[in-house]
Amino acid sequence: MKPGVILSMEQALSLTSATLRFVHLGWRVIKLEATPQSEGALPGDPNRYIGSLVADEGRRSYFIGPNVGKESIAINLKSREGRDVLHRLIRDLNVDVFCCNTLPSRYNELGIDYDSLRAVKPDLIWAAISAMGPDYPDAAGYDPAIQAQVGYMEVTGMLDGPPTLAGIPLVDLKAGDEIYANVWKALAERATSGQGSRIDVSMMQAAAAWLITLLPLIDFDCEPWEITRAGNEHRKFVPTNAYPTTDGAVLFAIGSDAGWRRFTEIPKFNSVATQQRITNVGRVADRVAIHADIAAITKRHSTAEILADLKRAKIPHAPINTVPQAMQIEAIARKLTTTTAPGGRRVRLPPMATDQSGAPHDFSFPPRYGEQTDKILREVGYDDGAIAKLRAARVIAGPDAVAARS
Repeated sequence: MKPGVILSMEQALSLTSATLRFVHLGWRVIKLEATPQSEGALPGDPNRYIGSLVADEGRRSYFIGPNVGKESIAINLKSREGRDVLHRLIRDLNVDVFCCNTLPSRYNELGIDYDSLRAVKPDLIWAAISAMGPDYPDAAGYDPAIQAQVGYMEVTGMLDGPPTLAGIPLVDLKAGDEIYANVWKALAERATSGQGSRIDVSMMQAAAAWLITLLPLIDFDCEPWEITRAGNEHRKFVPTNAYPTTDGAVLFAIGSDAGWRRFTEIPKFNSVATQQRITNVGRVADRVAIHADIAAITKRHSTAEILADLKRAKIPHAPINTVPQAMQIEAIARKLTTTTAPGGRRVRLPPMATDQSGAPHDFSFPPRYGEQTDKILREVGYDDGAIAKLRAARVIAGPDAVAARS
């Protein structure tokens, strides 16, 4: 399928991460941002103003990664004229997908509800992310809050420590991936039916879908330790954990009885083998003692020595890297994507999730707020006079709406 067009009323991370995946495939993605709502207010995607200053006000460090390769248009959808502009864009740009991640209670107010936009273009695919779906139209969705509600924080961290957020925004990224997957499903269906469709992604439901290794245990009369914090250990495959060394730590995972035999054949670990520990069931029952016995050995040796032993025994293992160290792994380093800041600085970005033949790996720097407003309006037939009238009426806005801050 040739690349299409996405018009995305997006902000924050969940939806911007989804549309970035289409950018990676060469699709045209246009960010639809709100016009300034009050004097002095910062307009558009709030993430524009988060992090260190990279290029200019409105393009700070937190905004860069998910927004490369996109365009930006700023429209006041609270006005009838703004909604007319939206409809013209959808028709004349032949938009394939309209996306949004605002509160469902605002869909009708802004004229972005599925029925209204389907009337403009019947084969339009409409996709939205919200905290809990359209059945809960006023529920706001924030990754940390959903992690807390769905149980992620309860099962993350050390057993003797507090509930802990994951180190990356798992819920935002999970919801974004659900949009990506379901849009492709809708595109495939449209190819045969000619019909558009509606996609609603609930952040809470998407997050709960990832409880596959925990939730079913409740109905199997599990022990409390099976569904709470376990630190770095795996609750079911023992031993899997991070163990201290003289100069850091190493993580390894033993997922079978055969792996345990190979592990205990390593001379320095002979002493941890017992009759009870031959099977994983026995090791789970004795897990506290096993972890203590292994840690007592590993802490007397260097990380490099332990890793070499595990490699020879074909035990899955890894050093515990920092993010900069991870970026130096050859399998990652050669797949990184890039962009170039206005001053000429090259910026490394995460790789595409999967390789795609012929896909670009270098992308244009994220747009300024409303940077392509005039260009896109001209593309669909507005002349300079009409654009000037829309701007005077505050129906549209451009980069000059973002003032520098001291």
